[in-house]
Amino acid sequence: MAKLFESIGKLGLALAIGGGVVNSALFNVDAGHRAVIFDRFRGVQDAVVGEGTHFLIPWVQKPIIFDCRSRPRNVPVITGSKDLQNVNITLRILFRPVATQLPRIFMSIGEDYDERVLPSITTEVLKAVVARFDAGELITQRELVSRQVSEDLTERASTFGLILDDVSLTHLTFGKEFTEAVEMKQVAQQEAERARFVVEKAEQQKQAAIISAAGDSHAALLIANSLAEAGDGLVELRKLEAAEDIAFQLSRSRNVTYLPSGQGTLFQLPQ
Repeated sequence: MAKLFESIGKLGLALAIGGGVVNSALFNVDAGHRAVIFDRFRGVQDAVVGEGTHFLIPWVQKPIIFDCRSRPRNVPVITGSKDLQNVNITLRILFRPVATQLPRIFMSIGEDYDERVLPSITTEVLKAVVARFDAGELITQRELVSRQVSEDLTERASTFGLILDDVSLTHLTFGKEFTEAVEMKQVAQQEAERARFVVEKAEQQKQAAIISAAGDSHAALLIANSLAEAGDGLVELRKLEAAEDIAFQLSRSRNVTYLPSGQGTLFQLPQ
């Protein structure tokens, strides 16, 4: 019975050792990732290992896993425009490595290639592109600036084995002096518009006064001509029209009583 337990123990130990060896000889590459094999005797292998479960030689070989999916990164840069204005720009980059160039990236740059490459080339390209435009052009021609930065940066990143799926300007501000100058210019433009409105209003009022004076003069001339032709008849007509209007207004009032003229009127007074 003791020999049986001893045999079972040896078998279990052998299976545990064998399982450990097999487990150390396997590695997994997840979806969207690639692996580069480092061999202790031959160095970094040229072949890139794809997704799935793979074998390696324990202790001799080591897998280095790279994420080949697109990842975002924001790079803030402070630079100067063509007219020497300070510009604060934040560039959003969507990048990924070229899978076939992973061995070269690992040997020449390292696993943290994005930390070593992207900030430096982004700063270099942004300084070169922004220096071609004035501060006003950076605002009015923002699409052109973004396209130029994207083209130059994509070309620059390709030399390091990187693909840029998207490059966009997410933040663009200027120094305090330029911002204050823009605000003062806007205030001056508003004041100019207000002054122009006042001038136009005064001109319109002047024209209205001229037209009104011309109308009054013409009316006075017509009245004078009518008086010259009709004599006092026009005046009497105007008196009758005014009396008729006054009588109509008084007739509508409850506090007005009409008494016949030319004879006495007796009131029945209480005794």
